[in-house]
Amino acid sequence: MNTIMQSVLRGATVTLILTNPILATSVADAAAPETHAPLFKPWINGVSAGEPQMQVQRYDNDTYVIRQSIRTNFEGPFLYVLFGSDRALLIDTGAGGLNVRATIDRVIDEWAARHHRMIIPLIVAHSHSHGDHHQGDVEFQDRPYTIVIGLYPKEVADFFKISDWPNQIVSYDLGGRVLDIIPTPGHQSAHIMIFDHKTRLLFSGDSLGPYRLYVSMNEAKTYRDSIDRVAAFTRDKQVSWIFGAHIEMTTKPGELIPDAAPSHPDEHVLEISYSNLPELQTALHAMGDNLVQDAHHDFVIFPEPAREQQPFAPPAK
Repeated sequence: MNTIMQSVLRGATVTLILTNPILATSVADAAAPETHAPLFKPWINGVSAGEPQMQVQRYDNDTYVIRQSIRTNFEGPFLYVLFGSDRALLIDTGAGGLNVRATIDRVIDEWAARHHRMIIPLIVAHSHSHGDHHQGDVEFQDRPYTIVIGLYPKEVADFFKISDWPNQIVSYDLGGRVLDIIPTPGHQSAHIMIFDHKTRLLFSGDSLGPYRLYVSMNEAKTYRDSIDRVAAFTRDKQVSWIFGAHIEMTTKPGELIPDAAPSHPDEHVLEISYSNLPELQTALHAMGDNLVQDAHHDFVIFPEPAREQQPFAPPAK
């Protein structure tokens, strides 16, 4: 990659934001959230033998949502491509079992053609570093005009210029499209959430969505602090929707799809309302460090045994 393009990729304006997490004091009708028309057509869910390996739907002209087929991997993760005028951001590269880059390249080519562009640089980021979110990274390592961010907290912090991980929130500009990068370890050490000023979407990774919110018992405080951090930062941002990385629930409130199920009939929608964030925050503070499995309308807190966490930085070479 030439040095000019590296500068374009790395040189986005990054603004430091300091926050003081404050516990939310009200919850918006958590037991019976308002219903809404689904934002997307039904997602591929493993029910049809002929479903494609990946499904692409547009949220708007600059925001693409992509689902990996459950038939390629039971995780069925979601990937996101966000376009600014200077660069694009891909969030996650899938769980493996298929080729991801061809679909991403088609999305980028479609966007570029509409905007009469020959190329647009690509940043490959991750909601976090669990294996079902970065298996496609190798496909992008040699892609022109592309940077793949590393998987350790230090590598994430260094790229986005976060000097005090996880306490600082910074803004990253894709070119007329500002994203806030919010460190949210707890589910996993390198986890981030991303708030998009353009759409007011909150991309929540595995930390909040219609699925099992896995948290090891020794990370209860870290996870709770992260939820406090994102709640304090977003409460005046008028978040439109929360978009997570999976769907593991049915349309019945609080009901989980069996773990590793090969298909997801009667599947919950992807998007959940912002009211789920203060609802989760309140539940976590009520539990303290003694997490218990706790089903809510649109998520299930799912504690796991204590385990060793990822180190901050990669091993020295």
